[in-house]
Amino acid sequence: MRAMCFGSLLSVSVETTLGHSDTDLVSAATLCCSTKMKNRFENWSDVRVFLAVMRAGSTLSASKSLGMAQPTVARRIDALEHALGVTLFDRDTRGFKPTETAQALCAHAEALEQCAIELSDAAKQLAQPQIIRVTAFNANFSARATEIFSDFASIHPEVSFEFLPGVRPLNLLEGEADVALRLTRAKPDPDLIRRKISTAKFGFYASKGYAEKHGLPTSEGDLAGHKFVSFRRDDTPPYFDTYLKSVVDPEQIVMTFHEVDMMSAAIRSGRGIGFMNVRLAEGESDLILCFEPPPVLDAEHLILVSPEAWRRPEVKAFIKFFAPRYAKLYRASS
Repeated sequence: MRAMCFGSLLSVSVETTLGHSDTDLVSAATLCCSTKMKNRFENWSDVRVFLAVMRAGSTLSASKSLGMAQPTVARRIDALEHALGVTLFDRDTRGFKPTETAQALCAHAEALEQCAIELSDAAKQLAQPQIIRVTAFNANFSARATEIFSDFASIHPEVSFEFLPGVRPLNLLEGEADVALRLTRAKPDPDLIRRKISTAKFGFYASKGYAEKHGLPTSEGDLAGHKFVSFRRDDTPPYFDTYLKSVVDPEQIVMTFHEVDMMSAAIRSGRGIGFMNVRLAEGESDLILCFEPPPVLDAEHLILVSPEAWRRPEVKAFIKFFAPRYAKLYRASS
């Protein structure tokens, strides 16, 4: 006679053999189900031992792959059989031979194994530093802004940052970055989560050295006779270059740069007048704002977050911490 009970199986299959009465069969079935109720399957690690024996073909080979003693492997198999109320292996002088029951339960055991692997992988992923990728124009990663990042990291040591500075706007929806600190005159994609920081203003700036040699224009109508430097590149909208060419003769533009930093350096060295962010330029004593910034060049200063990143709790926590502190840096130009 052999009785089988597993999981939530409601019926008991009993094989009768010569010499066993019906009374014996009922008693055996009752004992099996009683054992199942008293000994619930709780030791999931025994499934690993079971699969090792199934795959290796013997407790000796399984013990080597598991790194445990052979008697321990045999005891774990006995414990698993007792917990499940089934016979998994027939023992003989040649070792352990899987029963039909073992073959039938193998797929379920492998499913548990796969869940354990996925659990371990997920735990490792969560234990790793959580990286938030932030893109912005170089100047936005100022010392004061960087201090805010550092303050957040000190509170959340599990979070680290990857900074992606540059003029070209990265595509958040395609996963090029998680968060963007961006100046824009176009409406951002409605799928992006956004928060306005300030209205960025841009004005005509000249160095004191240029002013001493050539004087300064006092209005948009007073630009004749002056030299200008400009910025233009194919992967960014040409707002400044287009506007400049609409108010001055193109021959007055003596230099056009592909990098904002190079244009700013040319302005500081007195090569010509050019556009600069008012908030960023106001702290430089050698630069002079020629006249009130043209409103047509105003841009929205935004924090943008990709929808995928916004679903991450560490990103939400960062934005809640960072946004008001970052906005405070630009409050004077709001």
